[in-house]
Amino acid sequence: MNKKLFVVSGSSGVGKGTVLKEFLKRNPDFMLSISCTTRTPRDGEVDGVNYFFISKDEFKNCIEGDKFLEWAEFAGNFYGTKKKFINQCLEEGKNIILEIDTQGALKVKKQMPEAVLIFICPPSLEALENRLRGRHTEDEETIRKRLNVVKEELERAQNFDYKIVNDSIDNAVSELENVVLGEQKNA
Repeated sequence: MNKKLFVVSGSSGVGKGTVLKEFLKRNPDFMLSISCTTRTPRDGEVDGVNYFFISKDEFKNCIEGDKFLEWAEFAGNFYGTKKKFINQCLEEGKNIILEIDTQGALKVKKQMPEAVLIFICPPSLEALENRLRGRHTEDEETIRKRLNVVKEELERAQNFDYKIVNDSIDNAVSELENVVLGEQKNA
């Protein structure tokens, strides 16, 4: 069975992390891709497990050497996915999933047209807004900004191969399994 790169994106608060965590628990033969970052490791994070922690100079050298499938700067730190890591995993026959934002996913698709893009959607914008408000972790202005970003992401999601509505974790995980297995059979 051929291996493909599966790229999962979704808006903040949609539950993509929870869906992926459950998917990986049910499908232990899959692994989550490990990204590079220039930020400092948080307590408990391990180099090569959570991220590959590298210096800004090393990251910039990788950009100049075209070593990333995608990369972005966020809050003063850089994040990126190395081509070599993804290609090595696929060559070794590993099932790999990359969790990144929609802009990064579209960059990956340009470089690897065979990558399968999957967008995790909220049941509705209203449901997502209720989830974000229910967290009680952000002020009104932050929630409004996030909702505006969600609208942009939903626009970009039109270019994705699949959209999965996260109306329940079990349904979303089952749909993700169906997409992945179907794509692998057709490879």
